[in-house]
Amino acid sequence: MHLSIRLYPTPKQEEKMNRTLDLCRMLYNTAKQQRELAYKQFGTSIFYSMQQKELPVLKREFPEYKEVHSQVLQDCLQRLDDAYQRFFRKEAGYPRYKSKDRYASFTYPQPGAVKKGYVYLPKIGFVRMKIHREFDGCHVTQLNVKRYADQWVVNITVKGEEIEMTSSIERMVGIDVGLNTFAALSDETTIENPRYLRKAEKRLKRYQRRLSRKQKGSRNRERAKRKVAKAYRKVTRQRKDFLHKQSFRMVRDYDLIAVEQLKIRNMIQSRRLAKSIADAGWRKFITYLSYKAGRQGKRLVEVPANGTSQTCLCGTEVIKTLAIRIHTCSVCGLMQNRDIVSAKIILQRALGMIA
Repeated sequence: MHLSIRLYPTPKQEEKMNRTLDLCRMLYNTAKQQRELAYKQFGTSIFYSMQQKELPVLKREFPEYKEVHSQVLQDCLQRLDDAYQRFFRKEAGYPRYKSKDRYASFTYPQPGAVKKGYVYLPKIGFVRMKIHREFDGCHVTQLNVKRYADQWVVNITVKGEEIEMTSSIERMVGIDVGLNTFAALSDETTIENPRYLRKAEKRLKRYQRRLSRKQKGSRNRERAKRKVAKAYRKVTRQRKDFLHKQSFRMVRDYDLIAVEQLKIRNMIQSRRLAKSIADAGWRKFITYLSYKAGRQGKRLVEVPANGTSQTCLCGTEVIKTLAIRIHTCSVCGLMQNRDIVSAKIILQRALGMIA
């Protein structure tokens, strides 16, 4: 279970937290530079274990790193290693150097004490937090502290009890995500797409134009940058709230949920649809469904996406372009919204997979 909780650090604690971010960012960039130089000059690769062993030497030569907890520094190097591993697996682009705005969090893999109303961050102290949901502090496995514009949030990972998957399936649903509507369900209902980013675009553009006019390094530019960050933060939180509510409703109402195996990374290569796909948040929606279903003992099945929009329930292939929104089968005579038919096909395939 993951919880995001607002932190209220004192001015002195906030100074230490900002200092931790700056030191971690410098370590990240230096470690990246070390890897690149070693490969260019000697043709050798440097790995996490090699850099992690050099941390004691780093602390002796640069005493300021003693201000940061050792596990936070180790996690910083692990992040860099994970970025390279994702690049080698072709799951992400080449790792970039981090600017002040791009390195905004640090992690304690083995957290300190979590008391009522406070969380202990080693080297920083007990920081006040506003708990909106009760949890067992003894089962906390990780703390991630993140800066959002002018706010601080702690993301707490709590080890939950394993629940056995339900054997009886009484209620089931297939979900076809889209852009015209956020999702079409096999029970012939739809969920409207809120399009939070599209609705906020005019305001965001206005804030970004104001930012571009400010002199670099000035206080006015920092204020304008903070305003842009707050506007994006609002869009992000609106989207997350919507996805959490919809995924909760699905898991509450159904024992079996069927979705498509979508390759989002390939889909957003389309310049015409990339922004709309990212705004919809399909991948995050499926992620939320996955962990919430596991927590409640429900079943989530991902089926191959090939042909779900070009097949009829009777098995006949019905070729359609994106402009054709009504599915019409010349064999069985079915005429229905194409997205709802796709949702029924997805459920049909899921039942075939678990049979």
